[in-house]
Amino acid sequence: MFDLHTHTLLSDGELLPSELARRYEDKGYKAIAITDHVDVSNIKTVVAAIVEFCKKWPKNRIKVIPGVELTHIPLEHFQPLIKYARKNGIKVIVAHGETVSEPVIKGTNKKALSSGIDILAHPGFITKEDVKLAKRRGVFLEVTARKSHCTTNNHVVELAKEYGAKLIVNTDSHSVQDILRISDLNKQAVKSGLNKAYLERIHKDTARFIDKIT
Repeated sequence: MFDLHTHTLLSDGELLPSELARRYEDKGYKAIAITDHVDVSNIKTVVAAIVEFCKKWPKNRIKVIPGVELTHIPLEHFQPLIKYARKNGIKVIVAHGETVSEPVIKGTNKKALSSGIDILAHPGFITKEDVKLAKRRGVFLEVTARKSHCTTNNHVVELAKEYGAKLIVNTDSHSVQDILRISDLNKQAVKSGLNKAYLERIHKDTARFIDKIT
């Protein structure tokens, strides 16, 4: 099992990267990505810290992948920030999608999908056109366990199934309480309209993506 959307105290999470990794490891996860929130104000320091941590994390433990989440940024910042992150060692780029629980700029989903991200997190009531774009670009649409964002999971799943876009299941963890047991995360996915076979397909797609980037 994998979780490619997590946060530490490098942004608004509560845990050190080491504790975050250990707690996921203890629950049986095989790999996580640390994807702390960034914009132009902090991307240099956060990227440097995450990449350094991942380089020094023991190779025989849970796999920890360096990532970032581009969050509430002006639309014109997507491409330069993605370019900077890739150049400096980031392997997973998440975009903070148009969740219904926050005032995300309209058009963020489309711009993020067009700019070279890997995962569109909690994309809210994403449009059919943007789901089709996600499919063309090979971007994962997130099914999230986070309480404030999960209310539109069923909408995301329904359209992803209809148009063949890739899905990914993540916790979007910020605290100890957010780090779910694998069985509980799978239950959240089932509640979102995914059966066991489809969920297994999602996990295989995620595993292939991790193999590709690492």
